[in-house]
Amino acid sequence: MTSVFNFTFVPWFRSVAPYIHKFRHQTFVIGLAGEAIAAGKLPNLVQDLALIQSMGVRIVLVHGFRPQVNEQLKAKGHEPRYSRGIRITDEVALDCAQEAAGQLRYEIEAAFSQGLPNTPMAGSTVRVISGNFITARPVGIVDGVDFQHSGLVRKVDTAGIMRSLDMGALVLLSPFGFSPTGEAFNLAMEEVATSVATELQADKLIFITEVPGIRMRPMEPAGEDNPIDTELPLAQAERLLRDLPPANLPTDVGFYLQHCVTACKSGVERSHIIPFSVDGSILLEVYVHDGIGTMVVDEKLEELREATSDDVGGILQLIEPFEKDGTLVKRSRTEIERDIDQYTILEHDGVIFACAALYPYPEEKTAEMAALTVSPEVQGQGDGERVLKRIEQRAKASGLESIFVLTTRTMHWFIKRGFAPVDPDWLPEARKRKYNWDRRSQVLVKKL
Repeated sequence: MTSVFNFTFVPWFRSVAPYIHKFRHQTFVIGLAGEAIAAGKLPNLVQDLALIQSMGVRIVLVHGFRPQVNEQLKAKGHEPRYSRGIRITDEVALDCAQEAAGQLRYEIEAAFSQGLPNTPMAGSTVRVISGNFITARPVGIVDGVDFQHSGLVRKVDTAGIMRSLDMGALVLLSPFGFSPTGEAFNLAMEEVATSVATELQADKLIFITEVPGIRMRPMEPAGEDNPIDTELPLAQAERLLRDLPPANLPTDVGFYLQHCVTACKSGVERSHIIPFSVDGSILLEVYVHDGIGTMVVDEKLEELREATSDDVGGILQLIEPFEKDGTLVKRSRTEIERDIDQYTILEHDGVIFACAALYPYPEEKTAEMAALTVSPEVQGQGDGERVLKRIEQRAKASGLESIFVLTTRTMHWFIKRGFAPVDPDWLPEARKRKYNWDRRSQVLVKKL
């Protein structure tokens, strides 16, 4: 029996390892439907999230409370009211929402505080931080309907959330926002999760919901003949939304899909819809190749890759204008061919739109990021951040603790992305010998 177990466990664990390495230090925003909590799925979901966090993933958890609020309303003799898929939050509904949010926050924090022996939570230490991270504004009156205390996200306190994540905490958000005057607004979990993922430029947005994902033929009944579409390119997802009727209910095909599309179009690399009915669904989605739900992915990201010798000409063409105006130090074809393995490129339809090179100094546990270039045609669309993130991942995978850049014109761009200026004497000795004191480049360092 033991040998059979070893035979299955060891290959499985090895197959999971690349995903553990890949997602370490990444940020996931999890949108947890209130229906999952009502269905009694919270204990196992918390165990899985604690396990994921223990493997280095930074987690923001946004919980819903739709059925809990409806239950509170029913107990008070009131019917829930909706328009255009948004709850109309009168005074009674606001009281019910506040009561439900407080109860759920208590339950979630209690679940993350478990540590019983012989359970997946044994030895875990998950610190949960909640707070007023969301500024909201009222929905107002739409088509003659006054939504009263229902709101929309106006601003996300990304700095506060990032500080909490940097401390190693799990950030827990209720679907509430507050105005500068202190007024509370009831928000939709889906909108909060999407807004937070977008503002944080999270690596993943994951909805754990009552729907299993998007069917390959969404208007036909589920079954073996109509399986889940496990990967949906962004362009295809947009076309699907255009062909579907308006989605106002969570069970409508486009309800979660529209938020996934919004997130992907705003720079979130991948968005997922997975079912809470399957035990361990988030582990299956994140750490198994095919996953279990639907992943919406911007197909442009698939061209973010390491360069090959075939890319030398495209890199030269991309960086040449920046070398001429003095933004970049001139590099010869021979030099780029020699160092081509160090380059990361962003390619679309056979054209290279961005690149950067990584030159490691292993003894000092650092590396130089050089020749970071984005084509003027796509500047301002986040391609520079995508290449930077890939370079950081390469450096981390090599066991390095920092990366540095030398720049004369783009200092503020790097500072906004976590780099800090240092004296040139900080440079590794081998790099210091090649430093051009006449060029007087600024040296900036980012800890990984």
